[in-house]
Amino acid sequence: MTEIDHRQTRRDYSRGSLRRADLAADPFAQLGRWLADAENQPDATAMALATVNDHGQPSQRMVLLKHLDTRGLCWYSDTRSQKGRELAHNPRGCLLFYWAPLERQIRVEGIVERLPVAEAEDYFHSRPLGSRLAAAASHQSAPITGRDELEARLKAVQERHPDGDVPRPESWIGFRLVPEAFEFWQGRDNRLHDRFRYHRDEAGWGLTRLMP
Repeated sequence: MTEIDHRQTRRDYSRGSLRRADLAADPFAQLGRWLADAENQPDATAMALATVNDHGQPSQRMVLLKHLDTRGLCWYSDTRSQKGRELAHNPRGCLLFYWAPLERQIRVEGIVERLPVAEAEDYFHSRPLGSRLAAAASHQSAPITGRDELEARLKAVQERHPDGDVPRPESWIGFRLVPEAFEFWQGRDNRLHDRFRYHRDEAGWGLTRLMP
């Protein structure tokens, strides 16, 4: 293997700053502000979801935020996937947004719950036909022999539903992360980054500034 060495790769972060006075009292409002600021960035709603298996091994993958409100942040996936199985065993998760051009990231930690089936039905049938066919054809995270097998499964679904009326697979559902903590990070010069953590307590949301 060719050696790769990035020890001398450096850059400063100088796009902005973050002060306590800049932050909303409600972390959901602050999240909304930053999502609005990022809306023109590529994949602005992409978030890394971290889960843990029954051996304590963490794993991550990208999912897309589909909607949010004061109850939490929502996405859709297959319960048979690795993330689905891990969340069934341990319903705690962590989401990470990162917008490199804005030099910002947000971490959101909390409990993950399933959305009502009716919400999954509504969203599934709003998706483009190709996405519905793919969801019906794929057993997410299961091993396959090759691309040909996947395309054969897709063709079989198309033949079963030539009218395009593809039913939602029972395993395809919605998830909601109910936040217990938010952390907002703004890059700064010389690695003296601005970090603030919202934490939920009996009185509501508290706010603490953290060392970079």
